[in-house]
Amino acid sequence: MSFLLRQLIKPGLQRNLLQSAVASRHVASANPEQKIQVSESCLKRLREICIDGSFLRITVEGGGCSGFQYKFDLDSKMNEDDLQFGEEKAKVVIDTVSLDYCTGSTVDYHSELIRAGFRMMANPLAEQGCSCGSSFSVKM
Repeated sequence: MSFLLRQLIKPGLQRNLLQSAVASRHVASANPEQKIQVSESCLKRLREICIDGSFLRITVEGGGCSGFQYKFDLDSKMNEDDLQFGEEKAKVVIDTVSLDYCTGSTVDYHSELIRAGFRMMANPLAEQGCSCGSSFSVKM
């Protein structure tokens, strides 16, 4: 969602919005209620795969079965509106817009016989989701 917003905004207006986002970033990071938890299994897996300074980026986008979906990527470039969670060698990064949709959630790494991957658990802002756990709808 934040990616789409960045693409739609003209560069001059984008610069002004980013400056205000940077100013509000300090407010968001100072708010102890606006955070996500990182499980030990997630930290362990990130220590194994993020040896080159990369980190796990979480983005919430429109789409999926239920309206919104989580997107997990490995990235190495920080944006101005990013917040970090976890530890130095096992970082989880999320932009402030995406964080608004999953504050209070836990990022986990789950491994089972047929698949393994990162997932978002116990999102207090999600009303319902699909069976695979990658999409959700927001409580009204």
